[in-house]
Amino acid sequence: MKTKTIIITFTRNPELGKCKTRLAKTIGDEAALRVYRFLIAHTESVLNEIKCDKAVYYSVKIRDKDIWDSNKYQKHQQQGDNLGLRMLHAFETAFKANYLKVIIVGSDLYDLKPSHINDAILALDTSDAVIGPAEDGGYYLLGLKTLNPDVFINKEWGTETVFQDTINDLKNSSVHLLETLNDIDVYEDLAHNTTLKNIIAQND
Repeated sequence: MKTKTIIITFTRNPELGKCKTRLAKTIGDEAALRVYRFLIAHTESVLNEIKCDKAVYYSVKIRDKDIWDSNKYQKHQQQGDNLGLRMLHAFETAFKANYLKVIIVGSDLYDLKPSHINDAILALDTSDAVIGPAEDGGYYLLGLKTLNPDVFINKEWGTETVFQDTINDLKNSSVHLLETLNDIDVYEDLAHNTTLKNIIAQND
């Protein structure tokens, strides 16, 4: 049965040399691919705990037989020339499908727990928007009850200004902030993470 809430995540197809490219500059393509596969598997395990509709948006090609079970996840192709436009398209698609709460969450968060997403869903009962700030100045989660195109445009994606610029765009809305988490983009993000460093050290 369709719910009134949908959780969206974006994923890159896990291919050598095409994911976690900033991390790969330090640890190499093969190790970066192992880290990314671990992170998307972790993300799927977290989302699997959430009782609502879910969608995964692929960067290049929709895959039928992968960790994202087609019986649990709607599958779409990302559309747009930059991250903001791709997210805008995903939110537009969800709201056109009559969802009342639309939440997008990153797929590169070692510290992500089901509680973060459940907190976001509850927050939208009383707030217009919910954001999970990332330590690097971006955000790992964004939830909205109505489409606000401004939050998806005129951003320097991948920089430390994204979170604050988004907050500025929501100045006329009530916003609930989640716990700040660390997403994994560069080696410094995992330098003190024993689990991920062990994955890097594995031999193919």
